[in-house]
Amino acid sequence: MCRNLLPLSLVGLRVFMVGIKGSGMTALAELFKHMGALPQGSDTHETFYTDAILTELGIPICEGFDKANLPAQCDLVVYSAAYDPATHPELLAATERGLPMLTYPEALGELSRRVPSVGVSGVHGKTTTTAMAGELIRMGKLPGNVLVGSASLGFGGRQVYTGGDRFLVAETCEYRRHFLSFTPTVLVLTGVEADHLDYYHDYEDIRNAFVEYTERITEGGSLIYCADNAGACEVAAAVASLRPDVKRIPYGHSAEGGFRIYEISYEEGKQVFRLEGVAEPFELPVPGRHNQLNAAAAFAAVDELSRAVGLRALSAETATSALAAFRGTKRRAELRGEYQGVLFMDDYGHHPTAIAGTLEGLRDFYPGRRLVVDFMSHTFSRTEALLQDFAHCFAAADLVILHRIYASAREQYDGSVDGHTLFRAVSAQHSAVQYFEEPLDAVPYLRSTLQPGDLFVTLGAGDNWRIIDTLLDLPEFSR
Repeated sequence: MCRNLLPLSLVGLRVFMVGIKGSGMTALAELFKHMGALPQGSDTHETFYTDAILTELGIPICEGFDKANLPAQCDLVVYSAAYDPATHPELLAATERGLPMLTYPEALGELSRRVPSVGVSGVHGKTTTTAMAGELIRMGKLPGNVLVGSASLGFGGRQVYTGGDRFLVAETCEYRRHFLSFTPTVLVLTGVEADHLDYYHDYEDIRNAFVEYTERITEGGSLIYCADNAGACEVAAAVASLRPDVKRIPYGHSAEGGFRIYEISYEEGKQVFRLEGVAEPFELPVPGRHNQLNAAAAFAAVDELSRAVGLRALSAETATSALAAFRGTKRRAELRGEYQGVLFMDDYGHHPTAIAGTLEGLRDFYPGRRLVVDFMSHTFSRTEALLQDFAHCFAAADLVILHRIYASAREQYDGSVDGHTLFRAVSAQHSAVQYFEEPLDAVPYLRSTLQPGDLFVTLGAGDNWRIIDTLLDLPEFSR
């Protein structure tokens, strides 16, 4: 990894970003611009929600990849780790010109070494936890920057909050050990389970990657971990012996100390809980026990960061007000609206644990509604490895609709599992399951099935979210 490629001041730094429309890259471009750099970049012709953000920021985009896109005046190239420098035309041109190059994780890692930083990690909950921390920081007017992996409604639909340059809070990804470029003062660990099995060999492999990440915590830093997750507890136990200088701070329903969650209650569209060390109760307008955990992690992270940087602690009133106003992030229990009595929601959940937690939370949040779930599984490797977990994770749903598996460009299909395999596994455990090969094939069925009082949720990392767009264009669900 290249180090110290960023000058002390980024003012006037000309940065070309390959794959700039990716969610992380767009967020990094905005952060660069806030710090005085001059970002521009390239990507495919396909339109993403990030196009609007980049246009609003005035960041130029070259549509399509070509070596001619690389500007004559360029100080640094940052590229998505999805692209290979040995074959990508723009990266080949940058190499020929001897330009400094960093992957997105490396560039983010460079920024993390400049100021005290919080790295939010874990198989589930990274995006929401980071966004909640951002809301606490925004409402508390704390002087730092926050980078979220998806659009945050509290940030005006953007992924970055810029409140000053005293610290950085960022979502950090475990895929291909990308987070090992980041240097956290405070590391949040929401949970460790088997995932990304196209890269990691097994659970032990991914757990060991998280242990390796904790070794990057700065001297005397902190690990904030979920006491309700066995994998996170295993990593915390390893830290106790490997890094005795690191403070271990548990949170969760089974945690000891100031971040224990207790006295949970539910109302229509709201859940209420308390934290051991906070006088005021927390109200959350987003569903699920997992979001109680995310909120506790976010509060603990901001509290610990404030101590590390020498800032005043958030008041209980500010913290509870910020989380009560939390509106969520794009594709994380994103409420698309209620039309003709049907509530429409979209969620990115694609791991069985996340799916089960989301559906159970929706059942608590909307007890009087029929829960209709459309799920599109992502990657053959995950579907095969976690097939039995997928079979059991839809228990809270009244009706489940499944499709073909949404393939990843990073894996090859070997014929061992497909959408029908998943359908058979789920049908063995659930009495109401339907299968349509393509997501939009389900639209006629849904037109005749959905009724007032239903909650219809599209789940997964595929493109079945298009079903909601299609339904809302129909006269019976006209907006």
